[in-house]
Amino acid sequence: MSQRLQKILSQWGIASRRQAEEMIIAGRVRLNGKVVQLGEKANPELDRIEVDGLSIRAEDRPEPIYLLLNKPMGVISTCLEPSRRSKVLDILSSELQNGKGIHPVGRLDADSTGALLLTNDGRVTFCFTHPKHCIPKTYQVLVEGNPQESTLNSWSQGIFLSGKKTLPAQVKVLEAGYRSKTLLEVIMSEGRNRQIRRVAEKLGHPVIKLHRTAIGKIKLQSPGDSVLPIGHYRPLNDFEINFLQNQINRSYQLGIL
Repeated sequence: MSQRLQKILSQWGIASRRQAEEMIIAGRVRLNGKVVQLGEKANPELDRIEVDGLSIRAEDRPEPIYLLLNKPMGVISTCLEPSRRSKVLDILSSELQNGKGIHPVGRLDADSTGALLLTNDGRVTFCFTHPKHCIPKTYQVLVEGNPQESTLNSWSQGIFLSGKKTLPAQVKVLEAGYRSKTLLEVIMSEGRNRQIRRVAEKLGHPVIKLHRTAIGKIKLQSPGDSVLPIGHYRPLNDFEINFLQNQINRSYQLGIL
């Protein structure tokens, strides 16, 4: 069955869908000896696919890997960084860094911390970052001042950013009144660029710290376990992998995959 090459490379764990597209545009991918153009299709069972001169075969596909990282401050959520800043992949063991196709699922700002998925399963990356597939993410957000209930209601109901209203969110106070700072819990299923920071700024309560504690049912603190320390990672458990698989199945139903 023929599929777009970027989809094949993503499903085989070679790269995320976006990274595969960039590889094709850069001329790094060949199909039956010829450099391909973005959008071309191939049949993995019949065609010869090469990336950087190396043949890619279905039987060579690495075992799927699913990790949860508690991202530290100052580390960037990207695989490529010309300025040599520290990347999330630098935290992994050398064995996981080499030849496994592992990449972050979505992003956390360099100045934010917390839960970040890492995988070599392109289906997970694509469905978790697709705007049609709204997966709730939970954050602890320390803001300046003491937001009024009306302010929190406005945040919950959505405000306009760049001419478009944000989706409804769940916002509640965890701790208030300490040195004119308030700790909030924010649960949202939308992920615009620096969205929480922009909303908080617009409402008059700039973010001091932002920490993601959960991605759907995948949490930094699993039931019965201690919190995953900052800068550490762990493999997902069976319950969490089942959650991923359910999201993949839902993506197929929505026509995303």
